[in-house]
Amino acid sequence: MKQEAIFSPFFATIFLTLVVWVYMYVRRISFITSHKISPQDLAKPSEFAEISPPSISNPSDNLKNLFEMPVVFYAIALYLFVTQQVDAVYVNASWLFVIFRILHSAVHCTFNLVILRFYLYLFSTLTVWFVVIRAALTHFGM
Repeated sequence: MKQEAIFSPFFATIFLTLVVWVYMYVRRISFITSHKISPQDLAKPSEFAEISPPSISNPSDNLKNLFEMPVVFYAIALYLFVTQQVDAVYVNASWLFVIFRILHSAVHCTFNLVILRFYLYLFSTLTVWFVVIRAALTHFGM
């Protein structure tokens, strides 16, 4: 398998972050414009958070989530590439991570059914930990 194969799910995750970032700003700007909120009223982020309904705050919260576990994914993907360990198992697990993160973001940014969101987050996180643990076992010769 080509070592570069790990970069397809890697860049897909980065692209997901871009999509959520754009969606967040579209929702925020629409809300600010429709409610005639002045820029000065946004000087304190806590005040904006207080007046923002979940449809406005959830995309922002999701964007923050995309700088949590995905950071571990980026690090392990780079490690696998540098150490030339990329194989089909790692790439398939990485794509599972991406799929579950996309679904998690879609739920979080829209109808936000918390139990569904929790399971999507759980499955995405378990795939990353699988990759990390497998790589660590290989690294330590186990």
